[in-house]
Amino acid sequence: MTGLTHRQAEILNIARASGRVMVEELARRFEVSAQTIRKDLNDLCERRSLTRIHGGAIIASGVENLAYEARRFVAADEKKAIGAAAASLIPNGCSLFINIGTTTEEVASALTSHEDLLVITNNLNVAMLLYRHPRIEVVVAGGTVRRADGAVVGSTATQLIGQFKVDYAIIGASAIDEEGALLDFDYREVQVAQAIIANARSVMLVADSTKLRRSAPVRIAHITQIQTFVTDQELPERLATICHSKGIEVVEAMPKGADIDDAPADAQDAAPEAAPVVRLR
Repeated sequence: MTGLTHRQAEILNIARASGRVMVEELARRFEVSAQTIRKDLNDLCERRSLTRIHGGAIIASGVENLAYEARRFVAADEKKAIGAAAASLIPNGCSLFINIGTTTEEVASALTSHEDLLVITNNLNVAMLLYRHPRIEVVVAGGTVRRADGAVVGSTATQLIGQFKVDYAIIGASAIDEEGALLDFDYREVQVAQAIIANARSVMLVADSTKLRRSAPVRIAHITQIQTFVTDQELPERLATICHSKGIEVVEAMPKGADIDDAPADAQDAAPEAAPVVRLR
């Protein structure tokens, strides 16, 4: 890409290889200050090559998702806090869907101490997290397994989902636009997510704030179709207004030590602790 410095080109290559780059790691690698790296990242974000996240940046893409292993590293502490907060809202003795995503997997991890749950999922990683627990029954949707991330997608999975009517659905999204559209990359995955939403009494969206700065081409649903939104930061004004007007409960679950005021991304480079701070909106 023309106009980049040698260091910026190298940063972009690293981001493409691993899905993300972190300020402190880059500062050590290139032997420059964190402030210099932040400027490089901001320049790359202005070119829409990267998208800022807490402490670094990720590859910006509107047509193709990051690789699964790379997504696991993006906003990892925030996802863990979101997972714990979401699980705390799920009572014992209920049924629920859990769909694809690294954030929904954090919810599953936090549900392991629950009792008498029925979990229906099209996520093999969720099934592996929960099936060993004797008080949790797991039903896995059948169909084609997506090799990249263990997702079960396609019409067979959708048909199985349609045989249930559950208490809760835990869903993720790859992107959320300012008008409230929930977006993803794979239309087959979206078909399963739509069936999950249609067959749950209460739908909980779990998504960290980086999803508000991304784009994806396939529409899952609109945020007005959910009842609870668990995220890690205060929502942008337009989206917050939609949630408030429709009575959607917004839960902010920030890792302990994170600045709960609206600090800019380039001032948020200190690694937070894992214990969440929960705030209702």
